Amino acid sequence: MAKEMAMTKVEDNSTGTKVKRGVLGVIINLVLWIFSLTCMFPLVWMLYSSLKEKRVFNADIVGLPKEPTLANYIKILSNKDYKLMQSVGNSARTTILSVLLIVLIAFIVGYILSRIDFPLNKPLYVMFLMGMLIPIHSLMVPIYIIFSRLGLSDHWYTLLMPYVSFALPMSIFLVEGYVKGIPTELEEAAAIDGSTFSKTLFGIILPVCKPILVTVAIINVFSCWNEFSFALILIKQRALYTVPLGLKQFTGQFTSDYPKIMAAMLMTMAPIVIFYFVFSKQIIKGMVAGAVKG
Repeated sequence: MAKEMAMTKVEDNSTGTKVKRGVLGVIINLVLWIFSLTCMFPLVWMLYSSLKEKRVFNADIVGLPKEPTLANYIKILSNKDYKLMQSVGNSARTTILSVLLIVLIAFIVGYILSRIDFPLNKPLYVMFLMGMLIPIHSLMVPIYIIFSRLGLSDHWYTLLMPYVSFALPMSIFLVEGYVKGIPTELEEAAAIDGSTFSKTLFGIILPVCKPILVTVAIINVFSCWNEFSFALILIKQRALYTVPLGLKQFTGQFTSDYPKIMAAMLMTMAPIVIFYFVFSKQIIKGMVAGAVKG
């Protein structure tokens, strides 16, 4: 009888524990859902606000549009003065070229610093680490002066130099830490088979480093696409405007057409959003693998 009572108490305790865990799980999920909705609301608000006229938006900022209209999108696409799609093209070109150069240089330099022992190895590594400590905005004035005097401003390749230069320290740091975790037996086996350095580097090590290279590419795609400071001081020609500079023209000195601004922002966000959804699995794998391995 005592044993039966003891077993009953144990079952009651386990049942109570399961109920508590279930209630706790429901509460946690509810909190996460609420948090997710708060994160999604600004995007939803931008979407339906872009379907309003300016006077309707000023009268009711948060309310839904009673008569949705695509007039803001039509005006942006039809007005030749805005040239927003040209800005999107400029940003796409700059971002793609910058990310390719960053990934390539970071991979080669990170591998050399990790695997090859030479007299300047440590000083170079420290120099790259110091690059992460220097605030970018503190160098804007000297960079502007240098680019102006050397005639490097207002060219299609102007932004490639600062974008690549300031992205390399962090990228090299990530790649160097990841390569250290790769067994050296891979290179030794390749050397025994007669593989050259370049073949080993790009044929064997490069595929192994794919997760961290994806991570580096993801970080820099968003960084280059949204960069504003260097574009503002180094680009003056309207034909070379990037997306942030293109959006700046929708803001006036005394007033702003917010529905039109939101429509333009949604149009310029579309390539990045599509990029994220297309490569979402690779993005998650790259971020997790880079965090664990590095």
